[in-house]
Amino acid sequence: MLSDHKKPYKTRILMNTAHENCAAIRCLLLFFILLSVFPFTRSTAQADIHFSQFYETTILRNPALTGVFSDNYKFSAYYRSQWSTITNPFQTMLLSTEYRFALGRNSYDFLSFGLLGYVDEAGDLAQKITAIYPAITINKQLDQRNNSYISIGFTGGYIQYSFDPTKATFNNQFQNGFFNPGNPTLESLPIPRMTIMDIGAGINYNVSPGTLKDVTYMIGISGYHFSQPTFSYYRDYKYIQNVRINVNASVAKDINDNVLLQAHGNYANQGTYTEIVAGCLIGYRSFSALADPVYTVSGGLFYRFQDAIIPTVKLKIKGLAVGMSYDINVSSLTPASNGHGGLELTAVLSGTYPKNRGYDKKIPCPRF
Repeated sequence: MLSDHKKPYKTRILMNTAHENCAAIRCLLLFFILLSVFPFTRSTAQADIHFSQFYETTILRNPALTGVFSDNYKFSAYYRSQWSTITNPFQTMLLSTEYRFALGRNSYDFLSFGLLGYVDEAGDLAQKITAIYPAITINKQLDQRNNSYISIGFTGGYIQYSFDPTKATFNNQFQNGFFNPGNPTLESLPIPRMTIMDIGAGINYNVSPGTLKDVTYMIGISGYHFSQPTFSYYRDYKYIQNVRINVNASVAKDINDNVLLQAHGNYANQGTYTEIVAGCLIGYRSFSALADPVYTVSGGLFYRFQDAIIPTVKLKIKGLAVGMSYDINVSSLTPASNGHGGLELTAVLSGTYPKNRGYDKKIPCPRF
């Protein structure tokens, strides 16, 4: 009799699980359709900043990824330098932090908060982009046995553009083949500073099916610059910041107790600019006598379509992970760059809350 009662109960659970997972997929499809059909205006504005170790960034990739990691908090630092053989190096520095909190002692849902700031500087006039992006994400568990979550995140950014007019030179300052900075420029320079506000949102779905939880799948889509802010150093001319659509996908698989495979892909489109980058990392984990991971050494290769090959290495010791990648340029710019692209360094520190360690650590989550 007990087995007879268990069968319809199990069937009902499976039906509910399938319904919830289908609902999550429908949410993703609906979000994609809204991004595709919304009447966005296109212009010639520049593309957003991007990183080769894109899988380490969250708020700039998809705000719904905020808090989607296995610990309770995370601090991240990024540095990127590129095109040093062509002009003054394009340099980007970024700091971010993320926290997540359970929504109740008996709940597996959680709320995540994040804050990101970056400075990007490029060119002879030292054009600088300074931005701050706070983010909030709600992560709703759909199925506890398969550890499936649907996450919806929002972000709003404050962005300032500026340049150094003292570094500009003009034809009138050259006389008889010599440059004299004291000569009048006879130019009317614009205001060297402007600010815009940004709005972004995203949705993400992740699942770790089976009893072993040795594989995790994740897919999401996001959009930025929904408000399509206008900006220009000249008051009489306005350019529209193009909407950026971003699609993220990842798979993590335990090959055995010591070897982990991670595959990541990302698609971004902004105006006439499209970027596709994908690759994988293979990591070796060493464990202590208490079965806790001591360190993980990873290496892999990524490819940015028609642009660069990106060898990558990463070392994680307990809660601290450092990574390094280098872009080897393979595009039509190779003769000018001599194959050199960009050096990128990352550092990520994560952990759990000491006072509530047993309570908060119970929240299941992907290992990305």
